[in-house]
Amino acid sequence: MIQGSMVAIITPFDNEGNFDEERYRQLIEFQIENGTDVIVPCGTTGESATLSFDEHPRVIKACIEQVNKRVPVIAGTGANNTAEAIHLSKNAKAMGADGLLLVCPYYNKPSQEGIYLHYQKLAAEVALPQVLYNVPGRTGINISAATTCRLAKIDNIVAIKEASGDLTQASEIMAKAGDKIDVVSGDDFLTFPLMACGAKGVISVTANIAPAQVKQMVTAAEKGDYASARKLHLNLLELHQAMFIEANPVPVKTSASLMGLCGDLVRLPLSPLQPASLEKLQTVLKKYELI
Repeated sequence: MIQGSMVAIITPFDNEGNFDEERYRQLIEFQIENGTDVIVPCGTTGESATLSFDEHPRVIKACIEQVNKRVPVIAGTGANNTAEAIHLSKNAKAMGADGLLLVCPYYNKPSQEGIYLHYQKLAAEVALPQVLYNVPGRTGINISAATTCRLAKIDNIVAIKEASGDLTQASEIMAKAGDKIDVVSGDDFLTFPLMACGAKGVISVTANIAPAQVKQMVTAAEKGDYASARKLHLNLLELHQAMFIEANPVPVKTSASLMGLCGDLVRLPLSPLQPASLEKLQTVLKKYELI
């Protein structure tokens, strides 16, 4: 279920800064029409950090309703407060989510034991498949390979989204616990090398604007056609890099706006792209014939 080309879908806002549900539903259709295997609402790219406590379940519910069981929905319900993460996760389960994406507790900087106990508690409280999310560049703490392998022994912890940028760490997880937990890429530009090592796919930023192209590369890697996958990976590399010229999701949301998919509004403390970055982004999007 948690494999293939998966999109960390953006959350569009209208001109007043409110959740634009109509556009959101259209974005979901765009993804399904272009072969995306899994929709992941309320992740980092979905600006979960600035969604209100009332908006968070509304966004997840809209996603589940629009998808209507055509593909799995893995809802982002992590928090740096274990009780809050449990509450969000139970809500998502009640609404019909197929699984959960659970970011490592941020800001608190827990010990590895604290990280283990956090996820152990979530797994015990919420009977859904759970995906650990390791993104130390944002959380300030790394989920070590040893901790991941320990958590892999818990039945409903089924995968980890590895966005540490550490191929050695991801490879160690696959070597020591690959029969118990799947690894998926959390960095578009590392998807191909990780899949060559055994990862099961990507939770992608770039797929928001180029879903068919990301799907094509992932499918080639899944089939073991590494020559084709490598070519597609290298062809997409500049687009992947452009999605991070400033803080995600500002570039990808700006790209979606330039493509006419939704508005480009982000919530403070995020801010619009700087003029020089916008110029670079437009150049790349034109190169890829997206605008």
